[in-house]
Amino acid sequence: MSTSKNTYKKIFLILGISALVLIALKFLLSDNDSLNFNTQNFYSPVEKIPPEERTVPDLIVLGARKEVEKKVTYDASYVVIDYPGGDVPQDRGACTDVVIRAFRNAGIDLQVLIHEDMQKNFAEYPNNWGLDKPDPNIDHRRVPNQMHFFKKHGLVLTTQVENHLTEWQWGDVVYFKFDNGLEHCGIISDRKNSKGIPLVIHNAGIATEEDCLKRWQIIGHYRYPP
Repeated sequence: MSTSKNTYKKIFLILGISALVLIALKFLLSDNDSLNFNTQNFYSPVEKIPPEERTVPDLIVLGARKEVEKKVTYDASYVVIDYPGGDVPQDRGACTDVVIRAFRNAGIDLQVLIHEDMQKNFAEYPNNWGLDKPDPNIDHRRVPNQMHFFKKHGLVLTTQVENHLTEWQWGDVVYFKFDNGLEHCGIISDRKNSKGIPLVIHNAGIATEEDCLKRWQIIGHYRYPP
C-alpha cells in the first residue's frame, strides 16, 4: 500500500511539473515575439513568390537576407573601392552596406545614385566629415547621406509603428538612433512577429533578421523607388 502511495505521489509530481512547464512555455510564446517568429512564422512570403513575378521590394528583401545567410560581420572601415559597382569585402560591411547590397540585388546602385546627386548638389548633403567634394568610396556608406538621398528622391513615410502597421512594407528602409546617439539602418522584412510587426534585416555586429523595429528610436522611414 505504501509503495502505491509513493508511486501516485511521483506521478502527481511529474504531472505538476509538466503543467508548470507548459504554462511557462505558453507565456514565453505569447510574449516573446522572437520565439513566436521561430515557431510560427518560419517561412518567408517573398520566397514563395515565383522568381519571374518578384518586384523591386521583393528583390530588396532577398538581397538583404543574403547578408544574414553569409553571416556578414560589422566593419565600417574606409575602403577604396571601384566605381561604379564598388563594394567592400563580401564577408564584412556596415549597416549601410546591408542597404546598398539589398538595393543592388534589385538592380539599383546607390553608390552611383548618391555620388551623381552629390556631384550636382554637394552643398545639400550633410558636411560632417570635412570634405570639399564627393568621395564615391564612402559617401553612399554613410547614414546621413543615405537619408538625405531617400528624403529627396524617395517616399518619406511614418516613423510611428503603433496603429501604422499597414504603412510598413517589406523592402522599406528604416533608420534608427541608438541610445548612445549613433545612427543605424536596416531593411524591413517580409516576416512579422505575432503582433504583425515586421522584422528588420540589419547589421549591428553580425547581419541578422530580428524583431527590433520598436527597440530604438526611429528617425527615418523611406521607400525607393517611390
